[in-house]
Amino acid sequence: MKIYADNAATTKMSRPALEAMTACLAEVYGNPSSLHSAGQEAYQALTDAREKIAALLGCQANEIIFTSGGTEADNQALRSAATLGARSGKKHIVSTAFEHHAILHTLDRLKTEGFEITLLEVPPNGILSPEQVMDAVRSDTCLVTVMYANNEIGTIQPVSEIGAGCRSKGVLFHTDAVQAVGHLSLNLREEDVDMLSLSAHKFHGPKGVGLLYCRRGTPLSSLIHGGAQEKGRRAGTENVPGIVGMAAALEDSLKDLPLKQQRISSLRDTLIRNLAKIPGAYLNGDAEMRLSGNVNFSFEGIDGEALLMILDEKGIAASSGSACTAGSMEPSHVLLALGRSFELAKGSLRLTLDEENTGEEVETISKEVSAGVTLLRKIG
Repeated sequence: MKIYADNAATTKMSRPALEAMTACLAEVYGNPSSLHSAGQEAYQALTDAREKIAALLGCQANEIIFTSGGTEADNQALRSAATLGARSGKKHIVSTAFEHHAILHTLDRLKTEGFEITLLEVPPNGILSPEQVMDAVRSDTCLVTVMYANNEIGTIQPVSEIGAGCRSKGVLFHTDAVQAVGHLSLNLREEDVDMLSLSAHKFHGPKGVGLLYCRRGTPLSSLIHGGAQEKGRRAGTENVPGIVGMAAALEDSLKDLPLKQQRISSLRDTLIRNLAKIPGAYLNGDAEMRLSGNVNFSFEGIDGEALLMILDEKGIAASSGSACTAGSMEPSHVLLALGRSFELAKGSLRLTLDEENTGEEVETISKEVSAGVTLLRKIG
């Protein structure tokens, strides 16, 4: 039996996304910037996808900038806010210690350019309070960037309250929603969010395509220079098939979302209960305010990478943290930010489920994780 439980790293493309993208690859091959009929057909496909995504997110079509994924969108959001802030002498940015490295590494670079960065400490349950964020905002703060849901421990942040606080203080607010979109109900008309990043392959769309939502009236700087695509905000011929696939994937992911969340949460809670029975097991992140498919544990006395290899031999695909740091000898910065010891952070396991996983698979995962932990402790 092959069990895929690493959906936070990437997801299998959905049938609607695959069909929409395949049809576009075969039939809509023009450049959307060309004036001839083939080009205009591609432009119409691009426009239709943009309008569909905007309707699903609750925003205007002209507030969407297509990118190569979440990393590029994060970079453009932070760079834009920094450029705007520098013009008015505001060079302070507030973020958190457990952001994705697309955020943290961009902030590191901005620090070398004279920006002061405040990385907020993360409470043991992995959920910030709006007051904690607002207390860090100063008169020279140009941006607050807080992820919507953590990619390793799945905790969901109070984005609405943080955004409202930023709006009241006149500070731009960006959220990395790569793990949230397609898995949580979200309506940008009701959120005080100025910029939001997402990536299609996290909700059963194709890899290599994502977008940056930028609220109308929010200045945006180009990260990639060249042509006038995306109204001059992102140069380069648009990936029309990928964008069409992303729109179809998002529509399918949000269909019957409450029912999907209920079913996946039930599987998640069963898995948490089972793994919590293992001696020396510690759940990472809040037990309730987390993504419906996310389970993250640390186990005393084992190496997480060794456990992954054991599980892989049993046909179970899992991870020890972010796929973007796979191969690193360092423990998860997210778990260290929670206050976990170096040893516990090294002994972590992330299992992320979706609607295709079954109760039988959860029981198999539970059994094999328990056996793997026991074996590693015995030989360790």
